[in-house]
Amino acid sequence: MNIPSDLKYTKDHEWVKVQGNTATIGITDFAQSELGDIVFVEIETTGEDLDAGEVFGTIEAVKTVSDLFMPFKGNVKEFNSELEASPEMVNEDPYGKGWMIKIEFEGDLDDSELLDAEAYKDLVG
Repeated sequence: MNIPSDLKYTKDHEWVKVQGNTATIGITDFAQSELGDIVFVEIETTGEDLDAGEVFGTIEAVKTVSDLFMPFKGNVKEFNSELEASPEMVNEDPYGKGWMIKIEFEGDLDDSELLDAEAYKDLVG
């Protein structure tokens, strides 16, 4: 299982990469492997301000549909539109081409609820 040390993680299995006041978000390698073959990613929150814990979209796999949760408060600035035609990129490259959204946040980021790689590794066993 791939858990890059330069990212932060949520207990809901999203990963977060912060650069300045922008964060890129996707689902973890663990999450995509648990879901199985991903067939659809739906994000209809572009341009919206969402609070931590709110649903920013859904991901559909052959077996199930799962909600995607905001790791912290921010504005959804961009959706990875390549996932519309190629949702399998989430399975193939969850930390690269399979990213889902970019959000913008104001002020200092409160990442106290996020996990580092070691804590996430402990969470998923």
